[in-house]
Amino acid sequence: MATKMVIQQPKPLVVAAASDQWSTSICECDSVNECCFSVWCFPCFACVTARDHGECLCLPLLDSCGCIPPITLSMRVSTRRRYGITDSICNDCVYSLFCGPCSWCQIRREMKARLHPVTLFNNRPT
Repeated sequence: MATKMVIQQPKPLVVAAASDQWSTSICECDSVNECCFSVWCFPCFACVTARDHGECLCLPLLDSCGCIPPITLSMRVSTRRRYGITDSICNDCVYSLFCGPCSWCQIRREMKARLHPVTLFNNRPT
């Protein structure tokens, strides 16, 4: 009985979010739990997101200072710079001022998309 020996294993194909745009829009909601968490307990959600971004856990609590929330604005800019997203500081100001919870949700979604890319495996023999 002849057996066929596998010489080369199939190589995985990895598809990652490596775009210069946000992976989701400002009002897009991929997780109802996170959207509700950001609306009903916004300070907690912002603190957890800041911690996961590598910043101080209590940093978002300083957002009450100033006309435009400075921490939300800086987190948006930091996220854009970290992942190479092209956008304007004007959009960051508008989103930070008028769409705080949605802005934090977008930052959270972006971190998830960039840190946990979708992995597809090609199981066809080559």
